[in-house]
Parts: sequence; structure tokens; C-alpha cells
Amino acid sequence: MGDAQATTRELGRGISLGGALDVDGDDAGGWLHERHFDAVRDAGFDTIRLPVKWSAHMATRRPYLVDASFLDRVDRAVECGLRRDLNVVLDVHHFDELCAEPDRHRERFLALWSQIAQRYAGVGAGLCFETLNEPHEPMTAREWNDLLAAALAVIRTSNPTRTVIAGPVLWNTVGGLPSLRLPDDRNLIVTIHYYSPFEFTHQGASWLEDADRWLGTTWGTESDRARVRTELARASAWARDRDRRLFLGEFGVCANVGMAARSAWTALVRAEAERLGMSWAYWDFGTDFGAFDLTRHAWRAPLREALLGTG
Repeated sequence: MGDAQATTRELGRGISLGGALDVDGDDAGGWLHERHFDAVRDAGFDTIRLPVKWSAHMATRRPYLVDASFLDRVDRAVECGLRRDLNVVLDVHHFDELCAEPDRHRERFLALWSQIAQRYAGVGAGLCFETLNEPHEPMTAREWNDLLAAALAVIRTSNPTRTVIAGPVLWNTVGGLPSLRLPDDRNLIVTIHYYSPFEFTHQGASWLEDADRWLGTTWGTESDRARVRTELARASAWARDRDRRLFLGEFGVCANVGMAARSAWTALVRAEAERLGMSWAYWDFGTDFGAFDLTRHAWRAPLREALLGTG
């Protein structure tokens, strides 16, 4: 078993700190404080995933430098997690211009990874790199496979053994796995995201056009539950056939859904992921899908129970 497989097991149970560093503007990360990392650790999670919108804070001309003050904010978040013995998955999030025009933004993407990799080369193995969140159309599978190999080569010049996480096109969905071509690197693990059925998990989502028409979509029949098992098992079989471990990097249900259905779906997906040997990170901590209420500074008990088995 390779080092990456061991690392995947060690990632265990995680949660994404979305809505902090994956946004535009100078206040990125403004709400993210020490007490939030304490809450994650004290609840019993093993890992934090840090989605970062680097592209909003880096130059568009060579040498494509990331703003120094923003780098400091990312540094603080990474350090806050590692200091609490939490694994940290550092992600490139919302690089939408790369997906829109891969050739045009290739050099900028690789320059970004060169900066990230060199900056954190001396950090311990608890830090993992995630190459790109949810690569999607119009970027093709061929284009993404090529970019992934190039980015990994850049990372390996300064981080020869660090665990790197990568997923397929089609927004990291299970359906994208057959087109994913992985470089021969045993410290590379595969991530998938799971939000099925989308009309249930994203009903009424404010950022999706016409999502209001899904309001009232229900979930919970035996057929619904069987679909979850079948789809996650398909992903597990793909990974097993290639001797790869899987990280379920995102799953969740937005707050427009009643808590009973939200927590039931979450509990099943989490349980199936663990039964199939996947580590996972719930989406997310404190935004539209949040398991944590930032105003009350308290966990939403049904979601905490669904994820960790504790009230």
C-alpha cells in the first residue's frame, strides 16, 4: 500500500471551511478565527479542507504573483489547523477562467502551483495539496488530464512525496471518473464530490438559475437510499480496480431543506463512504450547507450527529 493510501485513511473525517478564503475582496477569511478551528477539533474531526480562490488575489501578468497579504491570511489558516493536529487540505477553488480557457490560463495556473508548492515545501505531511476544485466544461477531460500532469510535475520539484489530491472533470462527479487519467504517482489520491440527487441537495440555491423550481423535492424512500449506495459503490469499484484510495471531498444538503431530510441524507452518505473505505470532508462548516451556526457559535446537533455520531 502506497503512502497516499495511508494518508487517505489518516484524513478520516473532515469539513470544508467554505466562504472564508474562496471569495473575492480584501476581507477574504475575515470571519475565520481561532475559535472556529477549536470548534472543529473539539467536535472530533480529523481534517479541515481550505478552499482558496487564489485567482482573485494574484496578478494576471507574469510572473503571476499572489498578493503577499493574502498569502499571509492563507498561512495563518494553515497554521491554525496544523497546530491543532488537524490535517489540512489546501485547495485551488473557483479558478473558473482556467476551466473556460485552459490554454490561455495554463501558464498562470502552473505559476500558482509553483508558488504554493515552494511556499509550503517545508511544512509537515499533515498538509495536502488539492490541484483544482471541480474542473468543468468547457474544459475537456483531455485538457484537464494534461493540466493535472503538468501541475503535479511542478509540485514534485519542491514536494517530491507530499500527498496531492485530484478529481475528474464534470465537477468532480462520479460520472467523470472514467475519463480521468492519472499520472504514475503513488502519492496521488482521487477525490469525488457527491450531491445526488442535485435537485434535492441544491433546491432553492440562490446561485443557481431556476433552482427555486426544485423547492419541495423530497428524499428518503428505499429507492432514494439505494441510489446513494449504488453510485458510491461505482466510484469505489473504479478506485479499487486502479489500486487508488478515494477522498469524498464534498457532500451536503443546503439549508432550504428540512433538517430531518438533510441529516438523514448526510448520515447515509457518510456511513456509505466509511463502509467503502473513503475518507471525507463535509460541505461545509458555516455557509448555506453549514453544520455549524456561526451566529450562535454552536453545531447544528442533527448534522453533527449525522457526521460524527455525537449530539
